[in-house]
Amino acid sequence: MSEFTKEDNELIQREFESLRLAALKRCASQEEYEGVIKAFEFANEAHKGVRRRSGEPYIIHPIAVAKIVVQEIGLGYKSIVTALLHDVVEDTEYTTEDVERLFGSKIASLVDGLTKIKSAMDTKMEGGKEQTTLQAENFKRILLTLNDDVRVILIKLADRLHNLRTIESMPERKQDKILSETMYIFIPLAHRLGLYSIKSEMENIWLKFRQPDQYAQICAKIAEYTQTKGVIIDNFIEPISKLLEEAHYKFTITKRIKTPYSIWNKMQTKGIPFEEIYDLFAVRIIFTPKKGSSERKQCWDIYSLISEDYLSNTDRIRDWVSTPKSNGYEALHCTLMNPQGGWVEVQIRTVRMNAIAEKGVAAHWNYKGGKIANPERDMDDWLNMVREVLESPDVNALEFLDKFHTGLLSKEIYVFTPAGESKRLEKGATALDFAYYIHSEIGNQAIAAKVNLKLVPLSYQLRNGDMVEIITADSQKPQREWLKFVKTTKARNIILDSLKGEVKDSIKRGQEKLEKALDDLGVKLHIRVLKKLIDEFKVSNKDELYSKIGSGLIDLAPLEKILKKNKENKLVKYWNLTFSSSKEKEDETEATDESKAQKIDRHKDYLLKENPLDKTLTYKTADCCNPIPGDPIIGFLDDNGEVVIHKKVCPVAMALASSEGGKIINAKWTKHTILSFLARIELKGIDRLGIVNEITKYITLKLSVNIRKLFFETHDGVFYGYIDLYVHDTNDLEEIIKTIGTMKGIESAKRVDFKDEE
Repeated sequence: MSEFTKEDNELIQREFESLRLAALKRCASQEEYEGVIKAFEFANEAHKGVRRRSGEPYIIHPIAVAKIVVQEIGLGYKSIVTALLHDVVEDTEYTTEDVERLFGSKIASLVDGLTKIKSAMDTKMEGGKEQTTLQAENFKRILLTLNDDVRVILIKLADRLHNLRTIESMPERKQDKILSETMYIFIPLAHRLGLYSIKSEMENIWLKFRQPDQYAQICAKIAEYTQTKGVIIDNFIEPISKLLEEAHYKFTITKRIKTPYSIWNKMQTKGIPFEEIYDLFAVRIIFTPKKGSSERKQCWDIYSLISEDYLSNTDRIRDWVSTPKSNGYEALHCTLMNPQGGWVEVQIRTVRMNAIAEKGVAAHWNYKGGKIANPERDMDDWLNMVREVLESPDVNALEFLDKFHTGLLSKEIYVFTPAGESKRLEKGATALDFAYYIHSEIGNQAIAAKVNLKLVPLSYQLRNGDMVEIITADSQKPQREWLKFVKTTKARNIILDSLKGEVKDSIKRGQEKLEKALDDLGVKLHIRVLKKLIDEFKVSNKDELYSKIGSGLIDLAPLEKILKKNKENKLVKYWNLTFSSSKEKEDETEATDESKAQKIDRHKDYLLKENPLDKTLTYKTADCCNPIPGDPIIGFLDDNGEVVIHKKVCPVAMALASSEGGKIINAKWTKHTILSFLARIELKGIDRLGIVNEITKYITLKLSVNIRKLFFETHDGVFYGYIDLYVHDTNDLEEIIKTIGTMKGIESAKRVDFKDEE
């Protein structure tokens, strides 16, 4: 501990003063206001002399979290006090009992929930099979308490947001863990809770640190675009303002530009440059509804007014007023053509709708007097789904994290029973999912369905507005094939539970078959053999391997040939190019791997090198994202003690960092001059005689770069194609792309990821 200076104490008082003023507006009584003062004084004393990595007094963090809670999320007294106290139990000698004695049982419960979340997120995993999923197991247990009070998650989101705002002061390994958890768990959570502003800021910070060059380029282009196109939008807004004034509405109109992350994400998913994104601007009308008419009707009245002067694209109307999104979002979206010929999205909201759009579930307390609104009921439905998954004994922690992540991101459809009752399901849900949603026995006995009075199979994928009737038979029982098409976690768990006895028999039978087959070859069944077979047959774990062997889905006839193959974890793979290490032998023991793992210091930079003697590498590249030297990367220590490299934006890497953050390695590229890496360049342009020959000559003759694959096709004078070639690093690749892009007829040249067929 270090004593605070006069400047430190002045900073603390200054920061708390802004919180005090914000809390004064939210506290319902003098007693609550005094409770906030008391919580600050208690937390300030508890954290006295402690500093953050940035050097500022630690108490600044709880104050900042409390300010986010009250100003940006809109929560009240209990949440403010909890935010101020959220690190006291974890980081000081005070206990939950002390908090309860001073501030009551509810605040103590909230602080305890936050303490448990922090403990889980900060769990260190230092080897050992049982420990590798400890972080995910803890997180799973915490989420069992989610139903108790959603404010725990809202305050945790505020805590994570402030950590992101100050992430520069953290070491890179810690940054990687926090950013991955944020994208994998907290950004989807913010979306699910309707916290648009927090979600957007988290996304932008993620992009700034994951892809700093692209973030800077997009920000520069946004500034340039705003300067040149802003006047057009202003001219578009002016007539709308006059119409609304004449109709006697109280309103504000703002123009909103897409965030850097949303632009980057669209560029990635659509494969288009910045210049081809045409919905950069949107116009938002926020009005105070008049008395005597519903908000929904007034939204449509405003649309009717403004579409008289501007052409409307009726295919792009989105009525979130009649049917709000699952996170509570309400608005009427329409798309109008401006006088210059471009489409502009217009969002029409009431003041209440806008508050909910910005502050999500928390805003309902302001408008419903504490009563539960429909979006909160939807949140309860989702939390109940999470609880069902958590309480299933068959779902391990890592599998749960994947299901939780998927559940956060899933979109919904609304279907109806024959009696007209509305039911909400995940997008992509089938008739069988609907059957299990109604009741487990209806699902177990389902044989077919009628959708809109037409007979369909159970695998039929439902659409919004479908009326669904399930046909059952007493003799029916769950089928293994159903697992191939059910979408919802509830349906999958019930089917798996019904098949459990059959699966256990199959696993036992498969293990016996495998042990006998290995015994015939004089090989013992140990972890290295299992890993090789799991990789070879593309199954997720040993139980799935045994089950498929036992049920006859895996043939063991080629077992000897498989075992003689060079092991996957002793190869360096560059997409389809592999180099085998002659120094590493097939019969290395597990102890060797453990000792190797112990030699790697996770807190120091691990240099990614090539071995000039036997043309191998000191690491492996992940097949899911195929990084090459120069790419921003994150490293992980795998179960065999080897370092595996992913791109920082790789979804698989984010999932790993969220569940097994203790395996992150500070990986750093070094110069690679011998081995080459496979990359793909996509080309589009105007077809002309000899263009392909010109490109290939430049690459092979001038640059002496090997081409592995070439594909081109033309249609109506326009060509599309790609080239797979070997490069040393991203600098080589960027130079090639830059030069090819200047050739006559080339409209675009860019690096793209490999498709599944590769």
